[in-house]
Amino acid sequence: MTILSPVADRLSKLAIELPSWAFGNSGTRFRVFPQRGVPRNPFEKVADAAQVHKHTGLAPTVALHIPWDRVEDYGALAKHAEENGVTLGTINSNTFQDEDYKLGSVTHSDDRIRQKAIDHHFECIDIMDQTGSRDLKIWLADGTNYPGQDDMRARQDRLADSLEKIYARLGGDQRMVLEYKFFEPAFYHTDVPDWGTSYAQVTALGPKAMVCLDTGHHAPGTNIEFIVMQLLRLGKLGAFDFNSRFYADDDLIVGAADPFQLFRILVEVIRGGGYAGPGTVFMLDQCHNIEDKIPGQIRSVLNVQEMTARALLVDRDALSAAQAVGDVLTANTILMDAFQTDVRPALAEWRASRGLPEDPMRAYADSGYAAGIVADRVGGTQAGWGA
Repeated sequence: MTILSPVADRLSKLAIELPSWAFGNSGTRFRVFPQRGVPRNPFEKVADAAQVHKHTGLAPTVALHIPWDRVEDYGALAKHAEENGVTLGTINSNTFQDEDYKLGSVTHSDDRIRQKAIDHHFECIDIMDQTGSRDLKIWLADGTNYPGQDDMRARQDRLADSLEKIYARLGGDQRMVLEYKFFEPAFYHTDVPDWGTSYAQVTALGPKAMVCLDTGHHAPGTNIEFIVMQLLRLGKLGAFDFNSRFYADDDLIVGAADPFQLFRILVEVIRGGGYAGPGTVFMLDQCHNIEDKIPGQIRSVLNVQEMTARALLVDRDALSAAQAVGDVLTANTILMDAFQTDVRPALAEWRASRGLPEDPMRAYADSGYAAGIVADRVGGTQAGWGA
């Protein structure tokens, strides 16, 4: 505990929202792979998510995806979450799995289809009213595959008009967070391809509209921590979707591909005031295609915790002093010393001091929960993409 003692209080403020869809079946473009014991409804998804929080103390909220998580009684779902030790969080819209949206949703040239997409977001806001959720997160698959397919500027105008209507529906304490992605499923151009486009759109809307940064939604070699810094500097970084990618949007366990990148991002989050405050939500956005889902989420939140601890250990005063005199090597060494600190034994002690398992992965494996859901969840339709 000696290593973490100076930052223990700040470390205890870490909270990571889990995505309900991470507990359903998922896969590649070519196949969705089923697993035994996968949830069949949102209530079972929430119960599985609660296991992650039970064993780590890091994941107190669960994000929902509409229509994947539609239920008749959202009050009952919220109560179920509380009974399991968690609460409901961000509501995510879906305008990428309906036949009408093949050529776009909120950017579509057809007034009827565009209104249909707007109405879906109105439904999401109505659900937020019932769940007590603050944030509506929007990711759009809208774009084109070929030059000349559509008028890119007109699509931006239609996007702005649609978002304005959705924004006007938000309650006083609710927010919109607009995600971006540079390609896929559209390959020639995407209507919200980068942080600048998202920033321009949300800034035009007002203070309740923010940018969501998905760590997998960038071209290889992109300096993501620079984007983090800039959005925090501009007061517009509303949320993270944490995951990893080797080549494109691989949605792998956060920190799996490049732990040093995750560290660098968290250094800038802490530097910019985006850590453990109400303004920037940490959330996972991952698909566990071949690994078990609950352990995959446990591993993910532990990876974020470990890199957060290392980032908190950066000697800011020494770093600023070295930067001020242009001491390049000392400044880099200070950063690398924090990154290379093995905080895992101290984190195990830190968890034990708070009544949590020293080894959450082992504790979950020994709990018998996995065998229980395999035995209990027989029959019905497993949750997954489109289900």
